[in-house]
Amino acid sequence: MPLGLTSRFAGPGLALLAFVLFSSHDVIVKSLGGSYSPVQIVFFSVLLGLPIAMLMLMRDRTDGNLLPRYPGWTILRTVAAVLTGVSVFYAFSVLPMAQTYAILFATPLLITLLSVPILGERVGWRRSVAVLVGLFGVLVVLRPGQGAELGLGHLAAFVGALGSAIASIIVRKIGAEERNVVLLLYPMMANLVVMGAVLPFVYRPMPLADFGALAAMAALALGASLCVIAAYKRAPAFQVAPMQYSQMIWAILFGALIFGESVDLFTILGAAIIIASGIFILMREETANVSENRPVLATRTRTDTGTFPRVSGLQSVSQEAADQP
Repeated sequence: MPLGLTSRFAGPGLALLAFVLFSSHDVIVKSLGGSYSPVQIVFFSVLLGLPIAMLMLMRDRTDGNLLPRYPGWTILRTVAAVLTGVSVFYAFSVLPMAQTYAILFATPLLITLLSVPILGERVGWRRSVAVLVGLFGVLVVLRPGQGAELGLGHLAAFVGALGSAIASIIVRKIGAEERNVVLLLYPMMANLVVMGAVLPFVYRPMPLADFGALAAMAALALGASLCVIAAYKRAPAFQVAPMQYSQMIWAILFGALIFGESVDLFTILGAAIIIASGIFILMREETANVSENRPVLATRTRTDTGTFPRVSGLQSVSQEAADQP
């Protein structure tokens, strides 16, 4: 294969690999969710991810302390990330994987909506229509009033999408001036403290095999994050970002093969509407003179659960370290 062709597909290919790893991570979340509270899973996920985060943060040679320059925005983002983590993990434990992903795929739509009041983004009629169409897709997945039983899992998935959108849009607002070490560390430490406070009330003893599964989750999250970073070094964002929707394929396959889940027509149709709307928004942001902030393209990766350093933060810390003499 010619070198040019190989390099052309390197970025999207690495992104596809990353989201296979992320989906495998979510399979473990769902497997453990049948036996343990999401509070316990989040707590140990953060605990096992912290050493990796510390190693990355040790490379940050920028002088300063850990006090945020924007405490209000940092607190709001931290709260949003904590809510996202426990909500998403709970949703995976009680809903079919494909349905959970379909709702979480509404995150770019919510980011677009929030970019107007928070970033001052001017969203034209095309992206506005795409958001409305995408939200209609969410209703198709949920189909309220059509005999489908809505529960806490559906609410948790939507809270996860909303919380992730809030966290992502705040990073876009303050990320240029706030230190990456603050953006990386605060959500993880907040998850550790909050989930640790609740843990005694929900804790169940875990055999060594389940601790091993948690360690595998941390390894998969790290591997996926490194693949995303490598993908963005090799291809523009508009080629890499849509690869996140490949998770629906893995959700259907893993759900059927591992959990015996079936996917109904409404979930497939609604997910297709949501994905099409999200890709359209990504393409519009890439178009010249359409988006000043590119809030969706700048998100870099999937749902921000605060259980592992976000990809763009890891990428920035690595770049800062490389730039230091």
